[in-house]
This record gives sequence, structure tokens and C-alpha cells, in this order.
Amino acid sequence: MSVPTPADLQALFRARGYVTGEALATALRLVVALDKPLLLEGPAGVGKTEAAKTLALALGTKLIRLQCYEGLDAQAALYEWNYARQLLHLRAAELGGQGVGDDELYGEKFLLARPLLQAIREERAPVLLIDEVDRADDAFEAFLLELLAEWQITVPELGTLSARSRPHVILTSNRSRELSDALRRRCLYHWVEYPTARQELEIVHARLPQVNETLARQVTDAIHALRALPLGKPPGVAETLDWAAALASLHRDHLDAASVEATLGAVLKLREDQLLAAPTLKQLAARASAATGPVADGS
Repeated sequence: MSVPTPADLQALFRARGYVTGEALATALRLVVALDKPLLLEGPAGVGKTEAAKTLALALGTKLIRLQCYEGLDAQAALYEWNYARQLLHLRAAELGGQGVGDDELYGEKFLLARPLLQAIREERAPVLLIDEVDRADDAFEAFLLELLAEWQITVPELGTLSARSRPHVILTSNRSRELSDALRRRCLYHWVEYPTARQELEIVHARLPQVNETLARQVTDAIHALRALPLGKPPGVAETLDWAAALASLHRDHLDAASVEATLGAVLKLREDQLLAAPTLKQLAARASAATGPVADGS
């Protein structure tokens, strides 16, 4: 497969409703061209996970996702044996008066592949998303170093399994803890910012064509005003889309105080943030109503 140019990727992403700048498109292009993992860092909700999903769609390949969490170990990320099925097999063999050897009991048909093993067994290189790697602990991060270097794993009962096609690896981090220098050295790096107001407006148009221009613009302007406040959980792109979709579902064509109050739970998820943002939202709603006139409630 030829490696798409950054401009190609931008176009492919845009066709799937993901508006990205040239810098991120270039970083993603290098993932494919150099077979190097890419570490994406940035605030929650800026589209890091979505970038990996969209890359898989753009390349027409499978997305395999490993969601990291505290306590995740290598075994859970690689494989496990299907003990229930092994036990049934043993009982059936006993009833039939047959013996079962370890080679049969620990064969491929009883192996449950988890995301990392799935990724190295794919014939065509998948996009492997190692999501929120900062949630995993240091021991799992150390294990990843070896895997990312060698792309092979050892299943004691089966031997060493090497990658059939090296996956395109995207790691994401919200910086809940600092990652090791060793991991950073093995990866390309890109910091993902919130989209500009223009980019976010394009995202709303691409994902929610039923939202009219006035409402889309007012929502994105309001979101950017909210992000300037010292909120505990600033709204991400997903909240922008949820908010616009909620307003559209209520047949609103622009913001006003009543619709903002009714849909605030789609955009701010902490009571403290809602109280903090109330004066700003009141001003924005008044300004929007003055600019566009009274709302026709078609709900």
C-alpha cells in the first residue's frame, strides 16, 4: 500500500468528519511510513482516540484497541486460556475414555487472543490503539517497551510468536502521570490541542449536517468561551457535538437562556463547573438571542 501524503490524510479524515491540521496529518503519515509508534498527548476530549479510529478507516484496515487502566498486566493485554472450554473438553474426553495431553489442551483452539496478540496475528497491518497509556502502571509500560521493540511475544505453551505485519501504533495519554523517557524515545510525539473555532465549526458541519449555520457557530463560540474558564472538566469536541445535537433535537435554531439551561448537562458534567459558567452562558445566550431574535419552540 502506498503511503498517503499529509494532504491525502487530511482529505481522508475530513471525509470522515475529522478536521485535522497539517502537523497531526504529518505525524500520522510518519506512523505509516516509518513504522514508528506515535504518542499523542493533550487534554481529554481533543480527539486523540478518534484520530486512531479515523486513521484505521482512512487506511481501510482494522482498528484494535487496548484500553489501559490501573492494574493492567501483560497477561490481560496479550492472551488467556479458555479454562471453561478446556474443562468441558477434558470432561468429554474422560466420558469417552480418552486421554488429553498438554499439547492438545494448550493448543490454538483454546487460546483467547487479547488486543496485543490480536495485533501481531493480523495478516494486514492494523491500527493498534493503546489508549490512555498513562493509566497503566510502570511495570506495564516496561513490558510495552520490549513489545514495541521486538514485535514478538512468547506464549510458554506455544513458543515465540512474531508479528505477521507490524501494526501502526498510536498511544494516547492525558498526562495523568509522567511517562518514562524510554517510552518517549521509542515513539514519535505530537501534542494535540483543542481545534480552533473554525475547525470545530467544520467538525460540527461534517458530523451534524442537520444543525444550521447559526446554531453551529453559536455553539462553537460558546464552547471556546467555556474553555477559557478555569473549569474542572472543560468540554471536549464530543461535548460540542453532543450539545449541538441536543439543541437540534429540540428544534432550536439558536442559543437562548432556556435552551442553554435545558441542555447544559450535555456540555458541562460537574455541578461546580455549571455554577462557575452560569454568568458567561447567560451573557452568551442573551447576545445570541439579540442577534437572531426569539426562538421558535418546535419541540
